[in-house]
Amino acid sequence: MQYSKLLGCKWLLKNELFAALLSTVLWSCLADYDYRYFPSKKVDHDYKTKHVIVLVADGLRYSEGWGETNNQFMPGMETFLKSQGVVNTHFYNFGDTYTSAGHTSITTGFYQAIDNFGLEFPHNPSVFQYWNQAYKNDQVKSWVIASKDKLDLLADCANPYWTGKYKPSVNSGINGLGVGSGYREDSLTLQKAFEILKLHHPNLVLINFRDPDYSAHSGIWNTYTDAIKKTDNYINRLWNFIQADSVYKNTTTLFVTSDHGRHLDSVADGFIGHGDGCDGCRHLSFYAAGPDFLKGKVVDTERHLIDIPVTIAALLGFELPNSNGKVMTELFTRR
Repeated sequence: MQYSKLLGCKWLLKNELFAALLSTVLWSCLADYDYRYFPSKKVDHDYKTKHVIVLVADGLRYSEGWGETNNQFMPGMETFLKSQGVVNTHFYNFGDTYTSAGHTSITTGFYQAIDNFGLEFPHNPSVFQYWNQAYKNDQVKSWVIASKDKLDLLADCANPYWTGKYKPSVNSGINGLGVGSGYREDSLTLQKAFEILKLHHPNLVLINFRDPDYSAHSGIWNTYTDAIKKTDNYINRLWNFIQADSVYKNTTTLFVTSDHGRHLDSVADGFIGHGDGCDGCRHLSFYAAGPDFLKGKVVDTERHLIDIPVTIAALLGFELPNSNGKVMTELFTRR
């Protein structure tokens, strides 16, 4: 009887040690698991928005955008669009202030230092991938359309659970051939955007216009400001297209912002360059209009680039797991 009890105690001790070891291993695995890999899911919503277009005026400094008292460089935005939506005067990029990093913030909801030549994918899945996964969308229902060839990096990510999955369609650079093809004229990017919007009527689109940044790097002030005026014209033409299209009218939300600004005049080479943490590089223009947003309002709630994809997710009814961004509730007619 004593021998039987002894065996029983040894068995119990052995299995308790095994259970403790197993528990330790499992907790270790959970601790190492990155919750950003979790899939998205649909969420209940009753917003009127069915389509979202994000337009990025690359490298536009706030002082030449909404920060310019008379908005002389963006007269169309001032005269026609301001009354249709919301302007935020306190909008920022708190990550790295160059093209690839700024666009990555807009699409993933995370700030990330990333190669600026299109040779590195974002670490995290994009708002496109999460939306496509949650709703099982056809690839042509989401698009990245960019003048800068390197921005085809926005169509995928380095996360091994998501690489190559749920990607949006992409048309960037010369002839839409992507990284290595060179920068495309913005007029051609606008033309391609119209073609894609008419043919596929995608629900989620990002459009990049290069000219403010590209022209500022020339070092010629008038070349820079003329590029802003052209971009203003393209934004208004896009808005007019939305209002005239039977699918997009009254169902489309438009965001207009920049990926980064430019140095303050007192910093380095001034408007010619960018890339540091000065207010000129961080402070951005921001505008949003759509059927669920206020009209003719100016707000000063501090917001950031990473808040854009989270707000998009709220509008279209899906989760953006673990993003550091917040929904911009001050834009909405209903909170």
